[in-house]
Amino acid sequence: MDTRIVVITGANRGLGRSMALHLAAQGVHVIGTYRNNGDEAAAVAKEIEAKGRKAAMLRLDVANTASFGAFATELERVLETRFGRTRFDFLINNAGVALYANIVDTTEEQFDEIVSIHFKGTFFLTQRLLPMIADGGRILNVSSGLARMTNPGSAVYAANKAAVETFTRYLAKELGPRGITANVIAPGAIATDFGGGRVRDNADINRTIAGITALGRVGQPDDIGLAVAALLSEGGRWINGQRIDVSGGQAL
Repeated sequence: MDTRIVVITGANRGLGRSMALHLAAQGVHVIGTYRNNGDEAAAVAKEIEAKGRKAAMLRLDVANTASFGAFATELERVLETRFGRTRFDFLINNAGVALYANIVDTTEEQFDEIVSIHFKGTFFLTQRLLPMIADGGRILNVSSGLARMTNPGSAVYAANKAAVETFTRYLAKELGPRGITANVIAPGAIATDFGGGRVRDNADINRTIAGITALGRVGQPDDIGLAVAALLSEGGRWINGQRIDVSGGQAL
């Protein structure tokens, strides 16, 4: 049985939850993070354990880089006491929030929040955890289809995702000597509670997106969770430095 361990930020809901469950079904132990909802995270841990895998959920605010040292210390403790390891195998930088604001209306506070969560947090959390990733491991960062296509109101969010994509290519290059791969998945519109659930709950938005998607519907969380499980399987070992669009063919 597989004894690999994944660390997933934002694993208590949405895409992160689906990733955690599909990886657990594939035999991977899961350490997830959550920002606020501990009960929600605990429920996901129980689902993982029901699949026969070990699970732990740790609190983390990815916007608070000052907390990363304490988080790494706690992660080291959990790895040793719960999993009998000193390193983990996969890091998925998934946690994030939405921002819908036209350029003329975007405040500096909004700008800084998105940068802190999506780029600065991803960069410095990865940097802090690199010594704990096993040689031959993998890093998977989550971008967005909005880094490829444009939608008014998404400039700041999309620009930060584009920065993450560039960062990922540099990770792949610099970590090659350790055998660590780094890739990006870029989901299209997915029916979750992200951004207030607008894709899931707004029938007009849902219908519009389905109309510009080759497969004729919006994505579901499991579309992403299954793709992540595939990428982190043995079949994905030679994929490196790539941006993989997981959108069902949205806006081709």
